[in-house]
Amino acid sequence: MTEQIGKVTLNLNHYGGEDLYSDGKVEDELLEIAKNYAQAEYQKVIEERASWPVLYHLSPLRENIVDWIPMKAGAKVLEIGSGCGAITGALSRKAGEVVCVDLSKKRSMINAYRHSGCDNVTIHVGNFKDIEPDLPADFDYIFLIGVFEYGQSYMGKEKPFEEFLSIVLKHLKKGGRAVIAIENKYGLKYFAGCKEDHLGTWFSGIENYADGGGVRTFSRNGLEKIFAACGVKKYHFYYPYPDYKFMTTLYSDAYLPGRGELSNNMRYFDRDRLLLFDERAAFDGIVEDALFSVFANSYEVIIGDDFDIKYTKYSNDRAPEYRIRTEIRRDKKGNAEVRKYPLCEEAKEHIREMPVAYQNLLARYQGGSLIINKCELCEENGKIWDSFEFLEGRLLSELLDECLEKEDMEGFCALFRQYVERTGYNPEFPVADFDLTFGNIVVQEEVWSVIDYEWTFGKAMDVKELAFRAVYCYLLEDKRRDKLDVSRILEELGITDAEAAYYREQEKDFQGFVTGKNKAMAEILGLLKRRAIQPISVPDRVQVYEDKGGGFSEQESYFAYEMYPNDHEVELELRVGGDVEVCRIDPSMESCVVRIEELTFNGKEVPLGNKKVFYTNGKPLKQTSGFVFSAKDPNLYVKTGSLARQKENILHVKMQVARLPESVAEDIAAAAKKLI
Repeated sequence: MTEQIGKVTLNLNHYGGEDLYSDGKVEDELLEIAKNYAQAEYQKVIEERASWPVLYHLSPLRENIVDWIPMKAGAKVLEIGSGCGAITGALSRKAGEVVCVDLSKKRSMINAYRHSGCDNVTIHVGNFKDIEPDLPADFDYIFLIGVFEYGQSYMGKEKPFEEFLSIVLKHLKKGGRAVIAIENKYGLKYFAGCKEDHLGTWFSGIENYADGGGVRTFSRNGLEKIFAACGVKKYHFYYPYPDYKFMTTLYSDAYLPGRGELSNNMRYFDRDRLLLFDERAAFDGIVEDALFSVFANSYEVIIGDDFDIKYTKYSNDRAPEYRIRTEIRRDKKGNAEVRKYPLCEEAKEHIREMPVAYQNLLARYQGGSLIINKCELCEENGKIWDSFEFLEGRLLSELLDECLEKEDMEGFCALFRQYVERTGYNPEFPVADFDLTFGNIVVQEEVWSVIDYEWTFGKAMDVKELAFRAVYCYLLEDKRRDKLDVSRILEELGITDAEAAYYREQEKDFQGFVTGKNKAMAEILGLLKRRAIQPISVPDRVQVYEDKGGGFSEQESYFAYEMYPNDHEVELELRVGGDVEVCRIDPSMESCVVRIEELTFNGKEVPLGNKKVFYTNGKPLKQTSGFVFSAKDPNLYVKTGSLARQKENILHVKMQVARLPESVAEDIAAAAKKLI
C-alpha cells in the first residue's frame, strides 16, 4: 500500500497503523509548516517561532553533515531514520535514488511535504526490522545520521549495535560506503557543562550511562571495537565542529584543527547548560597534546573508501548570495588544493567574482611584498568552483599570539608594522581587500601570502581602517588577547577615538551586509533564551559583558574577580578599554534584589537616575538605590561611551546582592511598579 504526497511516495506495507514514537504536538506544528511554507521561508519561520524543535528539524544548516560528501550521478542511497527530513533534501539533490526508512508516519509526512517536489524519494514507514528484509543489497551509500545510538531500540539483542551495523552493511554494494554521524560520549562540551543530548541529563555519557536508558553514544575507541566485531577494516573518522547537528567545520585525521580555531563552543540551542570552564582554552591544550580525536564533540565515520576531501567549512549563515563552502583536498600523491563552491544559485556570482578580485589585487600589489594566492575559476558538468593553491606555513595570527604569550610587545609591534607596510602598499589603487585579517595571511619566512580575499571591493581604502578591523577581529576571536595594549596599536596607526567609533560602525554595517535579512545563529540562540549557568554558591559570581560596537557576546564575556567584604556584598574594580561603548554587569544568575552603594567611572560618580548613562532590566525600589529583578538574568548597564573615557578606564562597583525565589521577586516587582 502506498500514498503519494507530491512526487514523494510513502510505502506503508509495514506500517502498523500507529506511530510508536512521537514528540507530541510539536510534530503537528512541523507538519503545518511543511504543508504551508516553502523551504525558502523556513529561516523566517525559525526566527518567528523561536522554538528549538522547529530550529532542529527545519534549519538548512542540518544538511551540512552530508552536503560535502561527493556522489556520482545516479548514486543509490538508503537513509535509515529519516525522521522529518533534515538531510533528505540534500541527498535527493546529490543522488539518483533515495530510499528512506522511518518508524513514524507523521514524521514521514513532514518529510514528504517539505520535499514534495523530489521525484527520486521513497519513504518506507514502519519498523526497520520489518522493512529491512525487503530492501535490496545494492546501495552506494547508507546514512545513519543521529541514528546509530538507537541501535538497542532497533534490535533489542545482547549486542544490538554490532547486530544493527552488520545488518545495515549487508545492503551495501561492493565498493559502497556507510556514513555514521553520532555524538562522542566524551565530547568536551559534556565535561564543560552541556547536558547529554538524548537524555537531557548532565554527565550521563561520561558516567557510562550508569542510570540506564535506551540510548548509547560512544568514544572513538568504542566505535572501533564495534567495527572490529563486525569485520569492518576500512573506515575513516571525520570530526564535525561544533557538532554534527549544526556543523560549520569538518576536520579529519589528515587535517586537524590548529590552536585557536575551536572558538565556536556556545551553541547550546536545545536546553540550558552549565559553564564550568573555558572550552576554547581547553581545546587549545587538547589540540597541542594531539587529543582532539578523543575529545571532539561528534564523529562522522565513513565506512569504506576515504575521500580526497580532508577539511570543509560552511559559510551558509549568510545572505543567499554569499553562501559558500570551502574545502581542502589532498589526493593519494599528496597534492593539495583549496576549493570554494557556491551553495545556491544566488552565490554563483560571488564565486565568479573571486578570480576577478585575484587579478585586481595582483595588479595593486605588483612590486610590493604581499603575495596574492592564485585563484582560478573551474567549471565541470554544470558545477563551478574556485581553485586556490594550498599554502604551507603559519598564520600571522599564530605568530602574534606567540608574542602575546611571551609578553613580547616589541615583537608583536614589529610584526604589526610589517602587516601595515605590506598591506598598505600602493594605497591609491582603487582596489582593497576589506577582510585582510591576521588569520587570512600565511607567513613562510619572509614571504607573506593572502589566502582568502572574498571581500574585495573596487575602491581605495585607508590602510588605517583595514588594520583597525584586523585588530578588532583579532581581539573578538579570543578573550586571552585582551592583554594586548590596544592604545599602543591605535597610536601606531594614528587613529583617534572618533575614527575608532566610525570604524566600529562600519564593521556593524559590513556584518549586516554579509548576513542580509537573516539572523545569525548567535542571534537565534538569544531568541531561544537559553542560559549558560555558572554553578557557584551565594553570592553568585558576577559576569561582565562589553559591547565594543558589535553587541554583547556570551563567548566574549568574563567572570569578574570580586571581593566580598561581607555577606551578600560584592565589590568590583573593572578595567574597561576606551573602545567599550556599554559595559553590562550581571550580578546574579537568579532573581534577586540589588542595592548599589557605589558606582564610579574613573573616580567620578555614575548618575543612577540618568537612563542615558545607566539602566537595568529590573524595577527600581522607591527612594533607594535598589532594584528588584524578577527575571533570572539580571542586568546592569553602564553606557561608558556617554562618559568621559580614556584609553584605559576603571569602573568601580560596590553593591549588595540577595537572591530571592522567583515568585517573591515578582511580587516585589509588582508592588514597586504600583508605587512608582
